[in-house]
Amino acid sequence: MGATTTEAHVETEAPFRSKIGCVKELAESSDLTTIPSKYYYSSTSTTALNLNQQHGFDEQIPIIDFSLLNSNIPNQRAKVIQDLAKACLDWGFFMVINHGVPESLMERMLGMCTHFFNQTEDDKLQCAEVDVLAPIRFGTSFNPSVDKVFFWRDFLRVRVHPQFHSLPKPAGFSEISLEYTKRTRQVARELLKGISESLGLEECYIDKAMELESCYQVLITNLYPPCPQPELAMGLPPHSDHGLLTLLIQNEIGGLQVNHNGKWVNVHPLPNTYLVNTADHLEILSNGRYKSVLHRALVNDKATRLSLAVTHGPCMDKVVTPVTELVDSANNPALYHGMTYKEYMEALLSNHIHPKSLLDRIRV
Repeated sequence: MGATTTEAHVETEAPFRSKIGCVKELAESSDLTTIPSKYYYSSTSTTALNLNQQHGFDEQIPIIDFSLLNSNIPNQRAKVIQDLAKACLDWGFFMVINHGVPESLMERMLGMCTHFFNQTEDDKLQCAEVDVLAPIRFGTSFNPSVDKVFFWRDFLRVRVHPQFHSLPKPAGFSEISLEYTKRTRQVARELLKGISESLGLEECYIDKAMELESCYQVLITNLYPPCPQPELAMGLPPHSDHGLLTLLIQNEIGGLQVNHNGKWVNVHPLPNTYLVNTADHLEILSNGRYKSVLHRALVNDKATRLSLAVTHGPCMDKVVTPVTELVDSANNPALYHGMTYKEYMEALLSNHIHPKSLLDRIRV
């Protein structure tokens, strides 16, 4: 977009933008009492994950005290490293407290995301792009060009590192997102140092091996409006994330569930916390020791859920393979083939959303 956009680009983009539509505008239709059939979600092909279990279970999700990672008391640091190891092994999901990011900054960032979605449909569609790796991309569902079933979700993806991109409006989005993603990047890198130690590696092993100074960081905000038939629709189906770690915050409306031991567990975050999940490339790096966790987003018929995820992955050109120190040709052979992070993301985002189809494809 902008002054340098070519006429040919405009010609190809205009029909795409006119067809994409927004769930928010559909949900706000005064006469909407049933959802269009393209939003009917069927879980018949994935019943092994008990996807029809809408209500979920309530279990205690692991809590990690981030402040202890920098403790000068050896026993405290050792304890939090053990806690991280257990959380990654047992859950692949945990809540982070005492992370040091101001709660006011988190609230302002969520507010900016709300302002973006409250713009006119025409304004939002200026950010609609065909290219799945476009620096700024507004869309609906997961990938409408290939989705057989549409998901009850609008989204905005913004690449923020190593090159920072932002929106001209709403006013203030650029400044707040720059500060917010800088702070989340610091938290993610510190967590990965602890995770690196928990695997028996040097503290900075993952940071250096994955070139995290140039890490690929993306801000993704999701809007799930009220749905008149929530039992028929899905916000996002079961999936794992690309990258190493995802840090997520949300408004007070629930709907996030994580798959734990074959059961869907409701996530009830404490105030001023980050929800963190391990992702595909941490599973590859650890040679399957730390699994990327499946999670999903349900919708409801009463209130809008807003979430904000920031994904942290390796350098784009990095070929990710299992760490040599964690591979033993006799007892623990390498479980995954190498692939550049960019190739992985292009393949993942260009296809149908699936629990772990791409990760399964590169298994040895």
